[in-house]
Amino acid sequence: MMFGDIYNGRHVLVTGHTGFKGSWLTLWLKELGAKVTGIALPPETDPHHFGQLNLDIESHFIDIRDQRPLRDQIRESDPEVVFHMAAQPLVRRSYHAPLETWATNVMGTANVLDACREARRLTAIIVVTTDKCYENNEWVWGYRETDRLGGHDPYSASKAGCELVAASYRKSFFNSPDAPLLATARAGNVIGGGDWSEDRLIPDLVRAIQHGRPVEIRSPTATRPWQHVLECLSGYLMLGQQLVGRDSTFAEAWNFGPDREGNRQVRQVLDTIKRQWPAAEWYHPGQAQAHEAQLLQVDSDKARQRMQWQPVWTFDEGVGATAEWYQAWLERGEVVSRAQLARYVARANARKLAWAEGEAS
Repeated sequence: MMFGDIYNGRHVLVTGHTGFKGSWLTLWLKELGAKVTGIALPPETDPHHFGQLNLDIESHFIDIRDQRPLRDQIRESDPEVVFHMAAQPLVRRSYHAPLETWATNVMGTANVLDACREARRLTAIIVVTTDKCYENNEWVWGYRETDRLGGHDPYSASKAGCELVAASYRKSFFNSPDAPLLATARAGNVIGGGDWSEDRLIPDLVRAIQHGRPVEIRSPTATRPWQHVLECLSGYLMLGQQLVGRDSTFAEAWNFGPDREGNRQVRQVLDTIKRQWPAAEWYHPGQAQAHEAQLLQVDSDKARQRMQWQPVWTFDEGVGATAEWYQAWLERGEVVSRAQLARYVARANARKLAWAEGEAS
């Protein structure tokens, strides 16, 4: 009865389902009994989490920049709920491929939302962006949903643009009483097993461990709001629950970030992993790098107060689960995603969190 059992039997579309976060969300939706359709590019890495999970869903490889096949597939799928997660998600890659980043994150989002206008039974749209969509002044306090959008690098700026596209479609096209409700969700630095992306801290560390060498770390003192992937996904699913329930006050922007204890420096994340996995080694070359913010925090008080959403695992537990996942894969060839999801849900249930007990917030 998680999330009021609203996903059981419901037709849900996930864009970006072959990605790290998208594959975890697809797994959870399947566990909830949803009928999932995925639209994404083929996985870029080998291995990839989506393939490791071997999920039985309707999967379509479509580029969201390609408007006609995207529109045709959304019309055919006719979803009731859409989680839009497809994106170019990497900061460093955005410096090398800025036009791809802008085209995917801004025009791709516009293509998805425009196609959703033709979905007959659609009730809820959740557009997933990032905490990096804020104009980052490197303040010591967290950014709230009403703070100024912006971004230095093409990735961050394009995600601010994605937020503007979503707000425009909400006001211009999804504004009638019977229209789908549209919200955006902004999460922190998400970690967890199954992320094999380039230029990300833990996947780079795991690859270095595989090759018996230390990993190069660009900014060991950079502070980020670290959280396990299941934490933000529980927020997205709670948000979907409210939108399906036709509460229009939830059709706005939402932060889903960790408690203050999750705001840690990069080297603290590495030290926590090393305590569990002694093979982890790192070094800092001291060379100039492309600009990346040194301090970023988000304020999730709105989600905590209005949805009673809160993290389930501590920082150490989330990092520990991440290290455990990669150790199980590298040492035994096991994919422990389902077991970790079950453990996460059990902890949430033991803490009597509203979503785990099936109650509306």
